[in-house]
Amino acid sequence: MDTSRTPQPYPAHTSLVAVGDSFTEGMSDLLPDGTYRGWADLLAGRMAAVTPGFRYANLAVRGKLIRQIVDEQVDAAAAMRADVVTLVGGLNDTLRPKCDMERVRALLTEAVERLAPHCGQLVLMRSPGRQGPVLERFRPRMEALFDCIDELAEKHGALVVDLYGAPALADPRLWDVDRLHLTAEGHRRVAEAVWQALGYPPEDPDWQLPPEATLPPRWVARRAEDVRFARRHLLPWIGRRLTGRSSGDGLPPKRPELLPYDGGPLQDA
Repeated sequence: MDTSRTPQPYPAHTSLVAVGDSFTEGMSDLLPDGTYRGWADLLAGRMAAVTPGFRYANLAVRGKLIRQIVDEQVDAAAAMRADVVTLVGGLNDTLRPKCDMERVRALLTEAVERLAPHCGQLVLMRSPGRQGPVLERFRPRMEALFDCIDELAEKHGALVVDLYGAPALADPRLWDVDRLHLTAEGHRRVAEAVWQALGYPPEDPDWQLPPEATLPPRWVARRAEDVRFARRHLLPWIGRRLTGRSSGDGLPPKRPELLPYDGGPLQDA
């Protein structure tokens, strides 16, 4: 019997919990109602479409450092005992002027050790990085973080989704005007990457490839965009760093409970 064309069954994942910061909250994939969608929502919607009764929680809050993720999200996520837990954190720490990478490594290790025994599959990520001077300045810290992620994954049986090594996600066209968060297309590609890593059949086998080449903007347009970026995003970001504030101060998680999900807005209990 020829089984080469027999459709493969979908993985039996019935629940997903996402842990992290703005990347997992979904900035800057903005919906018409002013809320953010993002890769985790897109992934949950796909998983729900093939799994009746699928449940989803997203505990991520923008601006969180790894210490805050450990203190505020990890135990709650572990208690949900989901089939899949995604953990992305530590990158905000690497972007701070002063960063103790040994402390970041210890906290990330703590998070993994507390999550791994209480979920079916833990998923870690090597976060994407946009080409440019920001990436070059912080590259050594980021790569040290990724080395730690690889070591933890091997030790605890976690999956690692390598977004950092994907050419598409280094393309500036997949990043929002704030130069810190992915566009809707960028989030779609991340969802595809995690979807495939979990064993689902590819919907976009070429998600890693960058968009087709386009003519670069003129010099004057680039300089004008740099000025707008500095005024609207860079200076406020620096101000928050200097005053110890975070963009996520006082904000609750977008989906704090593990509830049925159909790909739409938050479900009522």
